[in-house]
Amino acid sequence: MTALNALAALTSLAPLVSRAALGGMTLAFLAFLPLLPEAACAAPHVQSAKPAATRTGTSASTSASSTVAGTSASTSASTSSTATTGAPKAPPSVPPPAGPSTAPARPPEGPTLTRIRDTGVVVMGYRPASLPFSYLDAQLKPIGYTVELCERVIDTLRARLKLPDLEVRRVAVGSATRLPMVTNGTLDLECGITTNTAERARTQAFSITIFVAETRLMTRNGERVQSLTELRGRPVVSTIGTTSIQHLAAVNEQQQLGIRIVAGLDDPDAFQLLRSGRAEAFLMDDVLLRSLLAQQGGSVPAQDYVVSNRGLTVEPYAIGLNRDDPAFKALVDETITGLYRSGEIFSIYKRWFASSLPASGINLQMPMSAALRKVVAQPTDSPDPARYR
Repeated sequence: MTALNALAALTSLAPLVSRAALGGMTLAFLAFLPLLPEAACAAPHVQSAKPAATRTGTSASTSASSTVAGTSASTSASTSSTATTGAPKAPPSVPPPAGPSTAPARPPEGPTLTRIRDTGVVVMGYRPASLPFSYLDAQLKPIGYTVELCERVIDTLRARLKLPDLEVRRVAVGSATRLPMVTNGTLDLECGITTNTAERARTQAFSITIFVAETRLMTRNGERVQSLTELRGRPVVSTIGTTSIQHLAAVNEQQQLGIRIVAGLDDPDAFQLLRSGRAEAFLMDDVLLRSLLAQQGGSVPAQDYVVSNRGLTVEPYAIGLNRDDPAFKALVDETITGLYRSGEIFSIYKRWFASSLPASGINLQMPMSAALRKVVAQPTDSPDPARYR
């Protein structure tokens, strides 16, 4: 009598005996299974994902057959069900665990890094006459504070992409062309004097802040003006495409000042409009006003022009970047943050703001502001002016 026939016979008695008695008989029979001939108890072999636990004192073949006998009542019920249907049900197969990857996944580079790698060219926008941030030296090569920071980024690109011969294509930009050229992808890095604002961030990205300026008013003939309300009904100049001229237009409209706004094509042109008398005040970032005065040398006595003590707006400068490429922005920010953490930024700053400048010999003698020192200690790319106060 085979083990399966015996178990089936016990099951056929179910209508005649109580459930408790039948359960006891079944357990007694299962305990007797190890004593039956091995051929009578054999069941089809199924590969399991987990090895069956063996009992002490039994052979491998016996423990494989008698594992059911040493398990809980739930296992006994499963065995009874197998006997009733006439064939055991194989458990679902489990695929073996995947082995380790042979090659580590490379982090995504994004469109800018991919294109630079494929073409071997990076495109940098610069301002030809925005001393000391971006201007031309005697060999007509772009130099300056922002240009040097961008060159550090390019050094990082050479190392990261393993392109020691990476070509740098330099493109001159102006106040009106810089933003569109970043937005349409012409420039990889816009290295000038661009303020990071929430409005501009809708169409392009910005690096962490690299400089903090304030807009002020410069007037002729020693007339000290501290606010736009003092210029009601008078001509005021600023540079086209800047946050300064936007602020001038907004305040003029909101307060109904009747100011006649005059637009210069760039900062030197706006300064000439002030000098010629076509404007009575020039609204621009303080560092640029002081730079323009310094570049006049002895041709313009310092006492002929006065810069207001009161700052009207806060201007966080940053490097312009592609809006949809966070991987490239991360590389740029990592490079600049490294200069901040190492303290090298202080020597770079001194070279451009507190030393004689190449190609001009001008020394602006501008110590680093408290706002910029705060950024160095706690880097940020926020456009919020309150973050810098």
